[in-house]
Amino acid sequence: MLTKEEMPACPVATTVALVGSKWKLLILRNLLARPWRFNEMKKSLDGISQKVLSDRLRSLEEDGIVTRTVYPEVPPRVEYSLSELGESMRPIISAMEQWGRDYQELVQGKVPSR
Repeated sequence: MLTKEEMPACPVATTVALVGSKWKLLILRNLLARPWRFNEMKKSLDGISQKVLSDRLRSLEEDGIVTRTVYPEVPPRVEYSLSELGESMRPIISAMEQWGRDYQELVQGKVPSR
């Protein structure tokens, strides 16, 4: 989690600092649907490297947004899911999705759906 000293004064800047990267937003988009395993997440995010995915998941976990669950199996199974804090971002991501859909329709010359 961000320390008090690292926390921007602006609440929007705080949100951007936590989830403002392209990959973090796409990871959250996926996790809104269901828990994911690392390799299936990597396959679903075209162009992301293993290192970047690992770093972004670790960062989201450290910030309390994502939960990493290790199942005691052989071979070990690890799943990533949204924490309660991460779930609280659902309306924000949904609003971004709707805005993007409306924008796509506007550019394509259609009347935005509401």
